[in-house]
Amino acid sequence: MSRRLRAVTLASSVAGAVIVALDGTVLTVAQPRLQRELDASYAQVQWTSTGYLIAVASLLVFAGRLGDLPHGLLRGRRPLGHRRLFAVGMLGFGAASAGIGLAPSIGWVIALRVAQGVFGALAQPATLGMLRAAFPPDRLATPLAVRTSAIAVAAAAGPLAGGALAAGPGWRAAFFLNVGPALLFGLLALVPHGAERGHERGEPAARTAPAARAGRIRRIGRIGGARGAGWAGRSGWAGRRKRGAGAEYGERAGRPGHEARAERRAQAGRAEYRERAERGAGAWLSVAGLDLPGAVLLAVGLGCVVRALVAVAEPGGAGPGTAVVAAVAVVAGVAFVRHERRTAVPLLPPDVIGSAAVGSALVVLVAASAALSGTLFVATYVLQDTLGLDPFQSSLRSLPLALLMVLAAAGCPVLLRRFGARRTTVTAMLLLALGVLVLARATAAPALCTGFALLGAGFGTVMVAATQVVVREAAVASAGVAGGLQQTAMNVGPALGVAAATALRTAGGGAGPALAALAAVAGAGAAAAAWALPGRGGHRTSSERRRAEAECAADGDTGGEAVPATGPAPAQER
Repeated sequence: MSRRLRAVTLASSVAGAVIVALDGTVLTVAQPRLQRELDASYAQVQWTSTGYLIAVASLLVFAGRLGDLPHGLLRGRRPLGHRRLFAVGMLGFGAASAGIGLAPSIGWVIALRVAQGVFGALAQPATLGMLRAAFPPDRLATPLAVRTSAIAVAAAAGPLAGGALAAGPGWRAAFFLNVGPALLFGLLALVPHGAERGHERGEPAARTAPAARAGRIRRIGRIGGARGAGWAGRSGWAGRRKRGAGAEYGERAGRPGHEARAERRAQAGRAEYRERAERGAGAWLSVAGLDLPGAVLLAVGLGCVVRALVAVAEPGGAGPGTAVVAAVAVVAGVAFVRHERRTAVPLLPPDVIGSAAVGSALVVLVAASAALSGTLFVATYVLQDTLGLDPFQSSLRSLPLALLMVLAAAGCPVLLRRFGARRTTVTAMLLLALGVLVLARATAAPALCTGFALLGAGFGTVMVAATQVVVREAAVASAGVAGGLQQTAMNVGPALGVAAATALRTAGGGAGPALAALAAVAGAGAAAAAWALPGRGGHRTSSERRRAEAECAADGDTGGEAVPATGPAPAQER
């Protein structure tokens, strides 16, 4: 892929993430005026957020799988691809935003917010899937850092923009803010790019310099082995020694035998998975190998989880109805796990869900977002109710959070190259926990600013480091599912953190026990990072090395033409 197309892809990914983040923060500020002008109840206004969260959280993984399909939903059709899903998501999101700005009643606002959640779920995994296809694994940290920094800026600017628009032109103008950019980038994504047609079908990006070097080393290894074999006709100790030296040189220059065998097994498993997906074997409800029963079970489970967590955070929400919703979530989750183990074409590919590094990174993202959101929820009440600050003064004291988040995200690629994902993420999670503990005891402005700065530094670093592990551990053909899992973690985590903070505050413990529990959650995230994330030596993981070498070998054996990472092994390496 050319440099220009990579720049367009990065700009689209950043714009999609910023538009969604800006919309949520603007709505939070505009809700009070919306409630007054539409004569809505508090519960109805809450559903403008709850409906969106349920829709987006329940569909993220399914939308990512749609983008990963190597074929269309119907036989003989072209694959959808991440670029087309991103375009549909952005165009739909912009149209729904315009509809909310023109909505005559609160019922229309709630329905259109649910529609926004559906289109947002289509766009969000595609933003990460497009990055994974456009950038080689060893260069993913920089575009992810740019994306995270932009999200931090949007989160900081959203309340200011929303407050200014709500106080001036009105709350409807706040929703028209995203219409233009969403339509622009949605239409831009529909413009055909010849070099991108192969990537959207799950094919790897163009060969990079490290991949080319790996291919040359492997060819040298094969030449060395052949030279060693050429001495087979010579007799005596010298001939045997020369033959052994040649074979040893070929083995050193190529790959160790156990890695080659592991690569062949992984390729065979991916080829079998793709063949099953194309046939739709064993899944009579599947459309072209798409696991619809699994998608429904996962959507019901995640939707009920989000609804239960949001209900717990509401006054008097922890009642029998919430218990029923939580029970439905548990039943759906158990049924989903049993279905995934038995179906021939699971919704979650084995190479993604079976990776310990991916699982650890997802736990870290849930813990970090839960700790941050819960802390901000508690700190808002502490600043305004306990310390008596007005909203503007509270915003000034929390300003270091956004500033340090941007700086930390920008500097994270350097830390990853020098220290690896494990040490970087563990240190960042400990900084996040320390920031929560500082805010638990802070009353003066310097201490409050320090606590918020630690929160921003820790969370900005974790976002880049853990997201990079999730995206680069997945094959290009599974990038959409990996992006959907990452976005799901970032949606479930805040709901979990706010629910836990609300339960502890209403139990009579006040802000101290709630913040201590959130600091413990951040500490648990640090332990998860230390357990399975790759270190400095494993900055390029073994599975990733095998995939890169397989892609490079396929490129070299087909005259430089890119082939999917899930394709069969070359004949000479079988």
